[in-house]
Parts: sequence; C-alpha cells; structure tokens
Amino acid sequence: MSVLRLAVIGAGSWGRNHIRAVAANPEAELAAVCDLNPDRLTAVQQQYPSILVTEDLDTALQNVDAAVIATSAATHAELATSVLERGLPVLVEKPFALSVRDAEAVAKLADDVGVPVLVGHLLLFHPAIQRLKSLLHAGDLGNIYYLYGQRVNLGQLRPDENALWSYGPHDVSITLDLLNELPTKIVAQGRSYIQHGIEDVVFLTMEFASGIIAHVQMSWLDPHKERRLTVVGSKKMVVFDDMQPREKLKVYDRGVDRPPEYRSYGESLSIREGDMFSPRVPNLEPLTVELAHFLAAVRGEEPVRVSAADGVAVVRVLESATASLRAGGTPIDLSPVNV
Repeated sequence: MSVLRLAVIGAGSWGRNHIRAVAANPEAELAAVCDLNPDRLTAVQQQYPSILVTEDLDTALQNVDAAVIATSAATHAELATSVLERGLPVLVEKPFALSVRDAEAVAKLADDVGVPVLVGHLLLFHPAIQRLKSLLHAGDLGNIYYLYGQRVNLGQLRPDENALWSYGPHDVSITLDLLNELPTKIVAQGRSYIQHGIEDVVFLTMEFASGIIAHVQMSWLDPHKERRLTVVGSKKMVVFDDMQPREKLKVYDRGVDRPPEYRSYGESLSIREGDMFSPRVPNLEPLTVELAHFLAAVRGEEPVRVSAADGVAVVRVLESATASLRAGGTPIDLSPVNV
C-alpha cells in the first residue's frame, strides 16, 4: 500500500491535532505544513524537522497527494477551492463554509473535478455515535420522538464566530445523520453578553416532517462543561455523554406503554422501568478514525462518508438558524425546494 503525502493547511490549536494525527499514521506522510503565522511554523519545524513548513499555499501543495484544511472558518471555502483547482482531494474542517452559496460552489467544483472531499464533522466518526446510529437504524429505540443536545462550557470565547457556528456543526451534523432527513423549520434564539454582535449562548430547535423535534443548547457562558446528546424513542432512550471517561453511551429500557385495549384511563398508560446498560464501544480517537477514512477515500477504497453535500446541508441549517437568530427567533421554513 502506497503512503500518501499530505499537506496540512493551518497550524493553530486544531490544526496541530491534524498534524499529530497525520504524522502518527503509517499510511500517510506529513509532507508540508502551511500557516501565515511564522511562530507556529517554527514550533512545527522544531517538532518535525524533516517536513516542509511554509507561508505559501502553492509551495505547500507541490508534490502532495491530498490536503487537510484546518484554518479559521472564514477561509475554508476559499482554501478548499484552491486545493480542488489543483485536482487534489481535501479534508475541510467544519464548518464547510460560512454561507450556502460558498458551500454549494465548493461542492460543485468537487463534483466537476471528480476528487474526494471529506467534511470534518468529527463526531460522526466517534465510535459511540456510530453505535448509536446502528441501534437507531436497527429499530432498537422504536419510533424516535425527540432528541436534544447540550454543548456548553466556560471560556471558549472567539472573536470571529458565535456559539452557533462554532458548536452547531457538531450537533446539527449528528442530528441529520441519525435521522437521515432535513428539517422543515428552524428556530434559533440567542444573546451576546460578552462580545457585541457575537452570540455566546444560542438555543436551536429543528422540526422535521416526520414529527421529530431536535433541540440544541450551545453556550460559552456555563458553569459546567457538557457534551451530551439524549435520544428518546418509543421503546428505549439513549444518552451519549462524551465527558465520561468510560461508558460514554448508555441505553435505558424505559418508556410509556399504551396497551391496544383498556377498560379505563388508568389502565391506558403505564410507565416501563427496565434495565440500563452501556454498550461496549471501541476506545478510538475520532480524529484518527476520520483520517484513516479520508486516506481510504483518497485511494478509492471507500466512498466518502461525510461528503460535500453533507457539508452543504449543515451550512444550510446554520444559515437558516442565523436568519432566525437575527429576526429574534422568528421561525424559518425550509421547503423541500430549498433543501
């Protein structure tokens, strides 16, 4: 199996994670790192003396097989376009772009060029989320009623994006992937308490044609650090808690039963309190799993799991949520024509 030479574009806090993952993968070679900050490049060069470090994108993309983009969100679409114009496969960090127009343009270019584009919706590669998806699609949970997520903590303030665009891609991508449908109505409300015009707390609600409701709380102003998703079904309920060192996924055999025939209202509903169990999931780093999949997709061994079209769908939800946010929580309809 040939080793693929990769360039990592962006050596910031998350870019360094990609650099580490590529350097540690025996099927990849960390060939180049590109960043506009010379201090970051110096730090990378000290850790990996044999690789090319450069502030010039053209130089970084010479003699490589693929690229990873882990720069600020505002540059994702432009840099992805530059990589694709060179005919190179690319992994683009979330969010795919900051507008539907830009996201669709990158997706169209990828289709025209005919090379793999993977969107970095990292949690879709989390073993616990993959197990949750298999439980849901196997019918173990019954009919899905609703789900809600919490992604909150203190101190992650960013000057260039609000909590919706920073945290939202995670929970929106999980929701769309689990339900395999797009929302028909979006409502978002939030407030800017610390930085004017940059919401540090956002509440997002998505309604689906199937009747399912999904709600996400996102905040940089919370006393607790929470990374939790709860899925409630007619047969069972599941909680994914990424802050737990073990037993990140818990399945509850609980619910409300309605017998087909009953004599009185008191007999019509009954609470079911069954067992709770934690399925075994592999202890694998999602970033490592994501990179391995990207390499397989570049080689043509696997179809892309999180495609440019998936990136467009998530951006569409976030853009609609932004419109609702700016309108004080006014519901935004997403007709089938628009999705």
